[in-house]
Amino acid sequence: MDFETVMQELEALGKERMKKMYLSNGAHEPLFGTATGAMKPIAKKIKINQPLAEELYATGNYDAMYFAGIIADPKAMTESDFERWIDAAYFYMLSDYVVAVTLSESDHAQDIADKWIASGQALKMSAGWSCYCWLLGNRPDNEFSESKMSNMLDIVKNTIHDSPERTKAAMNNFLYTVGVSFSPLNEKASETAAEVGIVEVKREKKQNSFLNAYESIQKEMDKGKLGFKRKYVRC
Repeated sequence: MDFETVMQELEALGKERMKKMYLSNGAHEPLFGTATGAMKPIAKKIKINQPLAEELYATGNYDAMYFAGIIADPKAMTESDFERWIDAAYFYMLSDYVVAVTLSESDHAQDIADKWIASGQALKMSAGWSCYCWLLGNRPDNEFSESKMSNMLDIVKNTIHDSPERTKAAMNNFLYTVGVSFSPLNEKASETAAEVGIVEVKREKKQNSFLNAYESIQKEMDKGKLGFKRKYVRC
């Protein structure tokens, strides 16, 4: 399936309702409004195709960029490729749910995510923290340094309330993910989340969000989900 065919199929699947929802979350034209679930049959035909993923991502079309993440080959992507992708990710649904997800399947995931977290750039920081969420929620605990994760919890505790809005949300999710999916630090993550308390995330043209990682961790623990790992990261 070539580039033109994929674009035609994505456009045919577009819905005005989905388009409005994406626009309200920060997407801008061009986009079709294609539901992510509707992309799966096309993805099954293509499977993995990095050259095609690059063509689609370069369009600037939100639906094409999202689909690019589904068919990308993270292990074939270099650090400069990921930098190019994050630079083009203009809002959080791209930075956190396309670029960060794709990066989480790369062998360079932690190194690149660390650089993004330290960058001082809101969406790069958000993508870096989000990448760790995808990693911790999928990979075995022994792939992570307990001391490093502990230090990252301290960084969240000390900086979350003064961080950029979208970064706050990703950092809060990191607290939750460590508390649920990284067993060695469940207790510390829960204690840190309690100290952090409610995190207010201001959203343009929408009501502010109030996040509480401590309560979310406790709910998952009550369900017996401590140590939960996803089978897959990408859909």
